[in-house]
Amino acid sequence: MIRRIDLRGTAADLATVLPRAALDVEAALATVRPICQDVRDRGDLALAELSERFDGVRPPSLAVPADALTWALEVLDPSVRAAMAESIRRVRLVHADQRRTEVTTLVVPGGTVTERWVPVDRVGLYVPGGVAPLSSSVIMNVVPAQVAGVTSIAVATPPQREFGGLPHPAILAACALLGVSEVYAVGGAQAVAMFAYGTATCPRVSMVTGPGNIWVVAAKRLLKGRIGIDAEAGPTEIAILADDSADPAHVASDLISQAEHDTLAAAVLVTPSVRLADAVVAQLAVQVPATKHHERITASLSGQQSGIVLVDDLDAGLDVVNAYGAEHLEIQTIDAPSVAARVRNAGAVFIGPWAPVSLGDYLAGSNHVLPTGGCACHSSGLSVQTFLRGIHVVDYTQAALGEVADHVVAMAEAEDLPAHGQAVRVRVDPQASVVPATS
Repeated sequence: MIRRIDLRGTAADLATVLPRAALDVEAALATVRPICQDVRDRGDLALAELSERFDGVRPPSLAVPADALTWALEVLDPSVRAAMAESIRRVRLVHADQRRTEVTTLVVPGGTVTERWVPVDRVGLYVPGGVAPLSSSVIMNVVPAQVAGVTSIAVATPPQREFGGLPHPAILAACALLGVSEVYAVGGAQAVAMFAYGTATCPRVSMVTGPGNIWVVAAKRLLKGRIGIDAEAGPTEIAILADDSADPAHVASDLISQAEHDTLAAAVLVTPSVRLADAVVAQLAVQVPATKHHERITASLSGQQSGIVLVDDLDAGLDVVNAYGAEHLEIQTIDAPSVAARVRNAGAVFIGPWAPVSLGDYLAGSNHVLPTGGCACHSSGLSVQTFLRGIHVVDYTQAALGEVADHVVAMAEAEDLPAHGQAVRVRVDPQASVVPATS
């Protein structure tokens, strides 16, 4: 069901031997480009037709009516509502500590630089609703935007035939709980295009965030620059670094939980223990057939993106997981906190047997919108900072400018930009109102 990659006693190029999902975003651009151009040119009409083409239903209206949001919250199972409310509370608690404060630095007497943090004016948040209706992603997107102070928040999520063209009720209920009233029954690349270009129904946004399939990822790449984006998030990933102290039933269940997302989801175990590897394989053989989505899980676990990687020791295992840069990384080893402290590249790290990735998906308080495909080596997960812009405010007196004027002129002339220096000269020397002639 899951292949083994034996790196013991080798000096392999980790970038080439580690399992990784195939995600050809460049190839997908050719498909999404005409879709995005159609939305740009024909707006709401194109969106309605594309929904019928890709989702099998034309929504009664692109903008979800307020009474549909109210209804979705009213019919929500009380236990699910309680879970969502607690998730919101915990995510808000963690993200509130990410707020930035204005800082003023006194560079010289009379010269200061203040860094102000200003929220993005308007954001579009994408919530997948295809294979699984990810109502939890509403929480993970909306809460940091709200904490950042974004005042205009719109959510897009695919229409569902089962619900007469409305999005999944659980997603609508999560929006209602969070006080988000601007929701659109639009999915896929066309949703990103709607946000980027704006239509008669949906005003354009400044930034688009949230996970999605390859078409959503390709649309974000295509339209980046016209809009800001959080990341190009590909299929979900879990890596587990474990030794003989790990419970094989726990490890197997965690691999399965991520494989449940998508046939392209990646599940990777890194271990120096052949005994644990064998036990995990035996557990997979027992647990997978008992799952609801066993066909999807089997496809994920048997795909090229998944595997059990055997290493010489935990030091080698750390080299592997740092090279892999997993979206989710579990550390199930003896003295897991000290091992976790040596991790450099991961979207989120889960320490020990009582912090499974599933906890982070819903109720740890952390964010589950995280970098994939090795992007954790240079990118972070969604946070309050995603929705903030730092603006430097420079305030100098005449005396403070005069003190540094010669340095400005010297650097400007070294770069052959004399007008830069002249813009300072004319302020500190009233006689310097004419740019010196050049030979």
